[in-house]
Amino acid sequence: MRIRALEAHDIRFPTSRELDGSDAMNPDPDYSAAYVVLRTDEGPDGHGFCFTIGRGNEVCVAAIRAFAPLVVGAELDLADLGEFSRRLVHDSQLRWLGPEKGAVHMAAAAIINAAFDLAGKVAGVPVWRLLGEMAPEQIVDLADWRYLTDALTPSRALELLKDAVPGRAERTATLLGRGYPAYTTTPGWLGYSDGKLVRLAREAVADGFTQIKLKVGADLEEDVRRLRLAREAVGPDVRIAVDANQRWDVAPAIAWVRALQPFDPYWIEEPTSPDDVLGHAAIRRGVAPVKVATGEHIANRVLVKQMLQAEAIDVLQLDACRVAGVTENVAILLLAAAYGVPVCPHAGGVGLCEVVQHLAMFDYVAVSGSTQDRVIEYVDHLHEHFLDPVRIVDGRYVTPTAPGMSTEMRAETLATHAHPDGEVWRNDDRWSSTESRPW
Repeated sequence: MRIRALEAHDIRFPTSRELDGSDAMNPDPDYSAAYVVLRTDEGPDGHGFCFTIGRGNEVCVAAIRAFAPLVVGAELDLADLGEFSRRLVHDSQLRWLGPEKGAVHMAAAAIINAAFDLAGKVAGVPVWRLLGEMAPEQIVDLADWRYLTDALTPSRALELLKDAVPGRAERTATLLGRGYPAYTTTPGWLGYSDGKLVRLAREAVADGFTQIKLKVGADLEEDVRRLRLAREAVGPDVRIAVDANQRWDVAPAIAWVRALQPFDPYWIEEPTSPDDVLGHAAIRRGVAPVKVATGEHIANRVLVKQMLQAEAIDVLQLDACRVAGVTENVAILLLAAAYGVPVCPHAGGVGLCEVVQHLAMFDYVAVSGSTQDRVIEYVDHLHEHFLDPVRIVDGRYVTPTAPGMSTEMRAETLATHAHPDGEVWRNDDRWSSTESRPW
């Protein structure tokens, strides 16, 4: 299938108005997507994006456009998307800007995810099923094994995948019948009032969620008070995870989490720099039995490998759009399965719920074969902008059945939320002119 055009759009949502998404490190995010469309000569188009929180989204858009010479006019072999991914990620001149990290890597993710959206549409199946019905050998071929074989070899990965084949049909039927477990971050944004926190926490339990998450890290006394309110609201049987969004050094992280332990936090998420493997390992030893979770800002599969080798984390929170899209996340899921670490994907951002559900469901069907202690994050924001939005019933993701990767935004959203000239931004009274805006 020939790609005739690559479009990149700067799409932003003014979520900072209500402090949706606010946390200790990111107090006023505007959820944004560097959005890509792969136009083809015949058949459907592929849609993908990477996620940012406002300023800098234009950098990712520019990075997407930098890949155009490698994509436009190319014949896309939908049966060999691993090779397509490696062609983008291994381009020597663009790779230099990372390597394999940062805006260029995220841009590659947007394009690779768009290619999988296209492949699912052509095949007439959702991407979780497209992946879950591949032969083990095909799945292994999706991954880039460079830098990984000291931790996991392709032959060992193939064994893991073959072991999971006998239960695929049963697990697929379970997914279609029951969906996939979720937890919600909706009650826990740092900018919310006490009353809003308590109300949303109680609503989450009433809606069937068995785990919620609160943002922490700005003020210990405030965190203690808010966590006490949340625990009183949900009772003793609902898990409460806490998320510091990289706020602390190692010693303060340990001390802070110990101060919160009377309220039985389930995990501490991103307690320190996402690149600090040994720091995470030290925190994990220091806060047990509270679990340590991280992953949304891990730049690539190599750092995931090191986190697992160092026994630095209890929970891996992969992100669908920060590493190089589906193909690199296949490698990450294989690593996590080999090390026996559960994957609870990050989804706190526009469209991330829609995309990452496909990876978690593929993992259940064809890789780990388990949902034990595995939940997908859910936030109740911005789903209405997608043609195939996620649905939650009784605290579980309803399994998507539409072809593709659920990444396609509505045409009117692409028009009204285009930055800086879309209607939403032209009428934003925080900025009197384009020149006065900080981006």
